[in-house]
Amino acid sequence: MITARLIMAAMASLHSPSTAWSRHRMGFWSVAFAFLVVMAFSTAPSPLYGLYQARDGFSSLVITLIYAVYAAGVTVSLLFAGHLSDWYGRRRVLLPALATSILSAVVFLATKDLVGLLTARVVNGLSVGVLASTATAYLAELDAAARPGAGPRRAQLTATVVNLGGLGLGPVVAGVLAQWGSDPLTVPYVVFLAAMVLAVAVVVLAPETRERAVPTPPYRVQRVSVPDEARGAFAAAATGAFLAFGALGLFTGLASTFLAGTLHHTSLALAGATVGLVLLSSVLVQVATLAWPIPRILAGGMALMLVGLAMTVLAVWLATPSLALFLVGGAVMGGGGGAVFKGTVGTVVTISPPASRAEALAGLFLAGYVGLSIPVVGAGVALQFASARTTLLGFAVLVGGMIIATAPRLLPREPIPAPVGVSGDSPLIDDSQRGRPMKCALGRKHGDI
Repeated sequence: MITARLIMAAMASLHSPSTAWSRHRMGFWSVAFAFLVVMAFSTAPSPLYGLYQARDGFSSLVITLIYAVYAAGVTVSLLFAGHLSDWYGRRRVLLPALATSILSAVVFLATKDLVGLLTARVVNGLSVGVLASTATAYLAELDAAARPGAGPRRAQLTATVVNLGGLGLGPVVAGVLAQWGSDPLTVPYVVFLAAMVLAVAVVVLAPETRERAVPTPPYRVQRVSVPDEARGAFAAAATGAFLAFGALGLFTGLASTFLAGTLHHTSLALAGATVGLVLLSSVLVQVATLAWPIPRILAGGMALMLVGLAMTVLAVWLATPSLALFLVGGAVMGGGGGAVFKGTVGTVVTISPPASRAEALAGLFLAGYVGLSIPVVGAGVALQFASARTTLLGFAVLVGGMIIATAPRLLPREPIPAPVGVSGDSPLIDDSQRGRPMKCALGRKHGDI
């Protein structure tokens, strides 16, 4: 009898408000850790491409194609599965995405030839496409349940910081391990494999924030759903994500090529640190602009991107190319790209209803990863016919021109509308849902883009 009462008391405590908020707080950081690890793993091969190239004689075009198949995997994943957590639940979709990243690491370790490298990158991309949109929405809902009425800024900042911060951390860790480790094409993948297994273990304990939709909607390919009055705001955000990821992709895909071929620095640790510097600087800018309104963040980010692009071009066109100027220019450009990305995420989270938030975010990431792949592949093709200096100049002119041309659309003159039913102080969660898991709100009327 006493035992039964103790069991009932323990079960009741699990459902008490204080315990539920504690579980959501722990779940928030568990999901953030998993998001960080997977994004770091996705860029970990960047400083290792030179080793593959030296061993197998790859051209710069093959390197960019290896990079591009990853972006293609992300794009396919976003189109076909990026929105599924809106229907089946965040954790139920996040865990298979983590398992897919683990499979990618296993492929990296098991096969070291070109086919294995391409396969591993595609599988990794498939995982990231699902995880990016799912984890971003999951963080928003966990934070809203753990801190009722606190507002959306911490979730928005955490999502963008772990996304871009993870992208920056991966090359640094892999470059250091490859430079001073015993087996540069094995040790980095083993380390990230262990971290992802740990991520699965902690995410399993996170509370679910969305109930499975009943009945489950008939499957369809990803479409972007936002309120009709917010279509223009979403289109502007997607354009901003395309440009930000396009500029960042130049460094994640071709940094080692520019360092070794133009600046004559072949250190793997330096190659990883360069990519890391560009992406980690984006985190610092996001933190520094925490209290800024979205239009100001976007304006400042675009200005920094233009200055950074100009500095990197100047660094390689000087009579004596300057590594320091190249690194500073990359950091400035990365900071600008991070600010633009933060502004676009904030825009989409603000305008999208909870029932279709992952779907809208998947559309944003889709635009970003298209920008991540097409420009860098174009640069790789250009390197077959022109020097690295000329290629970088052409890239900077193209991206800079697009930033200037699209600035009027990216900077709205009027406040961004919030979806109906979402409170003004916190666009992440409906007032009726504060402090408890989100319910699936099917049937809400909103436009498809």
